[in-house]
Amino acid sequence: MQKDTSVVRFFQSHRWLLRDPRFATEAKARLDTAQRHLAAVEAEAERARLEVVRRTAAVAKRKQLRFLASLRTPEKAICHVFGSYCDQALQVARCESGLRTGAENGQYLGMFQMGSNERALFGHGASALEQAKAAHRYFVRSGRDWSPWACKPWA
Repeated sequence: MQKDTSVVRFFQSHRWLLRDPRFATEAKARLDTAQRHLAAVEAEAERARLEVVRRTAAVAKRKQLRFLASLRTPEKAICHVFGSYCDQALQVARCESGLRTGAENGQYLGMFQMGSNERALFGHGASALEQAKAAHRYFVRSGRDWSPWACKPWA
């Protein structure tokens, strides 16, 4: 690639060789060969770069899927989201729903039994991770206080 690039640059700065009848035929042939080879090498480099990007994305996707799979249990999802408040959040979710993502009590849904207004504000979802994230947003907005929930963590 460097050699071809050097040939092309050489003829760009020595255009007279392409016009001079003594050198034109050979100069044009060398320039044409260098340009075609350079284009082929650049195309192959682009294909290789795209393959690296594709493989990197595939690896990242697999890692993300493994990570999400590791959070499938309600306990793991809650602890991942709530961090140092994990124990308290687990107590609240156990009391509110028995850690069931499909728990319902009138308008209250999910592990943390969030009402329709709270779900509209903070989100909701079918998975334990989505529900834990929504509850965490509500928890943080409440000043990291469990007062919005009927169940409170015990000491």
